[in-house]
Amino acid sequence: MSYYVYMLECSDGTLYTGIAKDVSKRLQEHNFSDKGAKYTRYRRPVKLVYEEKAQDRSSASQREHRIKQLSREKKLSLIYD
Repeated sequence: MSYYVYMLECSDGTLYTGIAKDVSKRLQEHNFSDKGAKYTRYRRPVKLVYEEKAQDRSSASQREHRIKQLSREKKLSLIYD
């Protein structure tokens, strides 16, 4: 099963990056469930602004880490370019 790297825009304008097998389900969890990340739980609602398919969990985790190291400007460039 494929994994995805995704970015969410939180209600306060911040960006959150994560990985999931099912991005739609994960988005629902971030917005409506205690299963969402603590970071997003206090910044609801969140909206999906980027997703990228990865070959497996390992490559998704590596890509997530690389994205998290980017500046906000570069993350926005990734989203909107």
